[in-house]
Amino acid sequence: MTVNQFYREKFRCKVYKISLDSGCTCPNRDGTKGFSGCIFCSSNGSGDFVPEKNLDIESQIEEAKKIIHDKNKNGKFIAYFQNFSNTYGNIDELYSKWKIASASPSVVGISIATRPDCIDEKIALKLNELSKNTFVQLELGLQTSDEQTGKLINRKYSNSDYLKALKILKNISPNVHTVVHLIFGLPFETEKQMLDSVDFVVKSKIDGIKICVLYVLKNTKLEEMYLKNEFKVLEMDEYFELLSKALKIIPKNVVLHRLTGDGPKSLTLAPKWIFDKKKVLTKINSLLDNF
Repeated sequence: MTVNQFYREKFRCKVYKISLDSGCTCPNRDGTKGFSGCIFCSSNGSGDFVPEKNLDIESQIEEAKKIIHDKNKNGKFIAYFQNFSNTYGNIDELYSKWKIASASPSVVGISIATRPDCIDEKIALKLNELSKNTFVQLELGLQTSDEQTGKLINRKYSNSDYLKALKILKNISPNVHTVVHLIFGLPFETEKQMLDSVDFVVKSKIDGIKICVLYVLKNTKLEEMYLKNEFKVLEMDEYFELLSKALKIIPKNVVLHRLTGDGPKSLTLAPKWIFDKKKVLTKINSLLDNF
């Protein structure tokens, strides 16, 4: 099932995600585990499309709605706390921001992006409380199940952290819709390693999955590696061949939240084919016709 189908069945209308900033940082940036973050992560913590972070939550929602007004004039929204690790910080303050967003008349649910090592029982209890009154989606960035690649990309958490987080969520907040992020094309990974990651997360009983191709942003460690020709990014045909194999592993009950992704054009070095939206969408639709 695609995410559009999932949202339409659940909310009976067109639903778009709008990116918000909760004011969080990341344990891999504030010195708790490191300072530089993952090698592919921009200084905005993957939140390059969020509104001005100094705005309050209500104002961010209104600004974000303006950006996609033409695409969603009469629809509803998922408030997406996207950048950095949105369960990392004072949980009472974060919960207050989630509640404010969920109270917006046009918002039908909350999506919270975070790291597996930023989930504990106290957070899960807050997520469970939130899920009693609104739809809650929790997005865990795993990227790969290969531990050596995990060290290479400097993520600073392990597969056991991921499995522990998922167990806590399922035991304490079972109504939360759990989504896991994977990246295809991480430096030196083979096809088998990428598909093994898909198999790993599927077997962990997730509700949804996001897969995107690795893209290189300026001012990142990944940029340094790319400019030194230490690795090559995936070509379009390579990526979609991998996706076609991945879809054979993913059960029909797992929601496909994303099969592509991109960063700001001004910051993205490669691959450039990700900005050919029409061609990318055509290829995705062709794959989904057989899913």
